[in-house]
Amino acid sequence: MELPDREVCYRALQSRDSRFDGLIFVGVSSTGIYCRPVCPARTAKFENCSFFGSAAAAQDAGFRPCLRCRPETAPDLASWRGTSNTVSRALALIAEGTLDGDGNSVDRFAERLGLGERQLRRLFLQHLGASPISVAQTRRVLFAKQLIHETRMPMTEVAIAAGFGSLRRFNETFRELFHRPPSALRRKNSAKHEEKDVTLRLRYRPPYDWDCMLEFLRARAISGVEIVDGGRYLRTVEVDGKIGSIEVTHLPDRQSLGVSIRFSDVRLLPSIVARVRRLFDLGADIETIDDHLSGDPVLAPLVAQRPGLRAPGGWDGFEIAVRAILGQQISVIAARRLAGQLVALHGRSVAKSFLIHPELSHVFPTAKQLASASSIGLAMPAARLTSLKSVAEASLADPNLFRPFGSIEETVTRLRTIRGIGEWTAQYIALRAIREMDAFPATDIGLLRCATSTNGKKVTPANLLNRAESWRPWRAYAAQHLWAAGGNAAAGHSRVTT
Repeated sequence: MELPDREVCYRALQSRDSRFDGLIFVGVSSTGIYCRPVCPARTAKFENCSFFGSAAAAQDAGFRPCLRCRPETAPDLASWRGTSNTVSRALALIAEGTLDGDGNSVDRFAERLGLGERQLRRLFLQHLGASPISVAQTRRVLFAKQLIHETRMPMTEVAIAAGFGSLRRFNETFRELFHRPPSALRRKNSAKHEEKDVTLRLRYRPPYDWDCMLEFLRARAISGVEIVDGGRYLRTVEVDGKIGSIEVTHLPDRQSLGVSIRFSDVRLLPSIVARVRRLFDLGADIETIDDHLSGDPVLAPLVAQRPGLRAPGGWDGFEIAVRAILGQQISVIAARRLAGQLVALHGRSVAKSFLIHPELSHVFPTAKQLASASSIGLAMPAARLTSLKSVAEASLADPNLFRPFGSIEETVTRLRTIRGIGEWTAQYIALRAIREMDAFPATDIGLLRCATSTNGKKVTPANLLNRAESWRPWRAYAAQHLWAAGGNAAAGHSRVTT
């Protein structure tokens, strides 16, 4: 990838400019260490500095992570490097541990992404400056390092959670990088008690409109599955058949979200963390987005009113698709009520020992459960009940149905082949589940109403689409600002015209 000029990078390092945090990493030849630009250590000489676009590229060049600024805690902005949809998809899979373990080859990984191994390597070198294997290895090291610093997990569990094939390989990697065993990196004065939950800090690029995010989630919280309690978001989770719960809080002084995870299988921690990042849109380069949207006279005052407004994602693609279908032609409140009934009828209960909050009780039903159910059991139009069955069957037939593939137009076209999924539903799924940041449900009544009130005259879907051309490639954030302008409780209003 193309980095800013070396002198620009060095000035960012000298001033400890947080705007470059997560965008560049600096390797210092005199120490063999790579740092974030905000590292509090004394600034190295210009001639001793090399600059990289990713932690993996710095580690590939022979540098080891700094113990002071902890590169593993930098905002995760790798998916914003360049415009390659393939690289973004690949990074999302790597974050979930897809390349961990001995049986996962780059050949098979490239095939899953729909291209050859050589082409995938070329794209990674172009956009990240490192190979897919190097990115995966760096992720393992940095995640393990974060678990060592922030938890009291035994080293064996840290190795397993981070995706190392064996404890021996885990120890060898840390001795090679840090010239000491991994246990030596744990602070000596850390508490010795056993922790029931794994608690981590996940950094974001400020600003972050936490209140608006919570209001969005509160308006849609499904009884038994989710709850917004004060300033906390809590929910039950299911990954690969294993169940538990999480709690997410805002730590504004540390520009982070705190996530507590109560789960039975530590091997699935990377997947859970990746889903939390996606749900809360932690990877957004929000300053760049806000600057772009502020160039529009209609959006400028909205962005100024809510700097750091994010586009909420979803915990699971199938869950978001079901919620979108339930919300067709009805209000958010009514859709939420139907979702609660669906969970009560088909969701698995969660053992109390894995519940962080007493009001949580069930996980959202899986595609297999709904596809095999003799009756959905909801009082709603037959066509929409058929749509629920269709999306469950499609999800079972294609495990990658809710992963990015191709352009936004190709994604929407693919989703619309499922019976009962029209333009609005496809765009909504693309936005929240597939994280297509240029998705834009132009037929949404809430969007049309807000656009009309800010524009001063009636706006049609065609008018709105035409106006939104200048908002590309971040129309999803423009939609979020328009929804928020109409009141958070109605943001993403599900009563639509199709």
